[in-house]
Amino acid sequence: MTSETYRNPVLDADWSDPDVVRVDDDFYLTASSFGRVPGLPLLHSRDLVNWTLVGHALERLEPAAEFAAPRHDCGVWAPSLRYHDERFWIFWGDPDRGVFQINAPRIRGPWTRPHLLKAGKGLIDACPLWDEETGEAYLVHAWAKSRSGVKNRLTGHRMRPDGTELLDEGKVIVDGDRIPGWFTLEGPKLYRHDGWFWILAPAGGVETGWQGAFRSRGFFGPYERRIVLEQQDTEVNGPHQGGWVRTPSGEDWFLHFQQRGPYGRVVHLQPMRWDEDGWPVLGNDGAPVAVHRRPDLPPQPPAAPATDDDFPGGRHGRQWQWTANPGEGWATQHSADGLRLTCLRSADAHDLRRLPNVLTQRLPGKPCTAEVELRLDSDEPGARAGLAVLGDAFSWIGLQRGPDGTAHLVHRFAESVAEAERDAAHPRLAPEGRARLRIEIGAGARCRFSADTGDGFRPSGPVFAATPWRWVGALLGLVALAPAGQGHAGTATFTQFRVTPV
Repeated sequence: MTSETYRNPVLDADWSDPDVVRVDDDFYLTASSFGRVPGLPLLHSRDLVNWTLVGHALERLEPAAEFAAPRHDCGVWAPSLRYHDERFWIFWGDPDRGVFQINAPRIRGPWTRPHLLKAGKGLIDACPLWDEETGEAYLVHAWAKSRSGVKNRLTGHRMRPDGTELLDEGKVIVDGDRIPGWFTLEGPKLYRHDGWFWILAPAGGVETGWQGAFRSRGFFGPYERRIVLEQQDTEVNGPHQGGWVRTPSGEDWFLHFQQRGPYGRVVHLQPMRWDEDGWPVLGNDGAPVAVHRRPDLPPQPPAAPATDDDFPGGRHGRQWQWTANPGEGWATQHSADGLRLTCLRSADAHDLRRLPNVLTQRLPGKPCTAEVELRLDSDEPGARAGLAVLGDAFSWIGLQRGPDGTAHLVHRFAESVAEAERDAAHPRLAPEGRARLRIEIGAGARCRFSADTGDGFRPSGPVFAATPWRWVGALLGLVALAPAGQGHAGTATFTQFRVTPV
């Protein structure tokens, strides 16, 4: 690879269901955030290859009470990002509530509170379109069978141009059941181009499917179709669900995801052109590219969403998300570096998957080492804190206060079917109540745990294979907790969080 080329994936972590828009010389991307908070990540690029995380559009999930506990496969599904009338707009489907919309004058906000545009179960993957020629507005969405009993179809509506109301009951505009061989049609992105209404939508399932294109002279159809991107003889399984963007010089590009097991849905960039019949051709004649010429855009320095954090003043960086809506006093701001987490009391202390107060970031897609320094500032028996790999199964290493006040290094895990954690290694004394914790993440997200309690790093327990949640890749997490009871249970301080490629 040279300075004139790029290599996929361009975002090698779980930036699920990406959508992209260009405003002048800037490109912006958002992605699914499901039940994590804050939601709707906002990424920025000048060259479509190097991306940085600049914020989130959704401070809390609503209704707040429903997301006070983890709901890992709920919340924000497959958002669409658009720029219209000098405002940014994001539409998404909450599979349990309906289609929501927010908007803002600038990408960093302030964003409006979520507006429920269409209530209902199973309404997902919503995308708007403002027709600049006619002034009319439209909305298309897909269906989740788990909530509605319906899937494999796309429903279209007319919409008020201000995005506040739908103007009809909706009509099925593409029925995948009527297309031989097609199933799980979802993730539509709606465009107007060359006199056609275009829907770019995948089908066939996230791990094995393909990217389709549909076009019609009228929004409500009938639509012609083609498969425009599929695995063919490449290693990119199920190239799936993304957005089209055009550069200032007129080049067309398509960003989509690839499902990679515990790493989640990593993001690829495909070249895009139009054939003699006016259909889009993605990648290398419909096959995903691994390496390709960079977009014709000004060169940019290498960049990627942040991972490292010194937690200045007790504040965490944008890359971190809680597993539910955060509560007051979970983290304490102070004058030095370091993340000071309260050891929250919980009856679910035996199962990290049930805890809302796990601070997480995405598991990197390439082999790396994650490290953090921990000090347990709690005398409460059973208080504990540590560094975790979290998914349907989880494992964590950290410190726990014993009944006699001594601190121990502990390493625990739970299988996906287990209801409580077990020891992954025998506890050992941590005399100073401090430890440097390390997880070496190798090929296939196989994780080796170790810790330094003052006598150098020593390995702990067997290799742990990270697993995803239902729609979410595995996560790195920091947590502090204590058994159920009364009164303040102390704090834990994390410093110098580092992720180092290996």
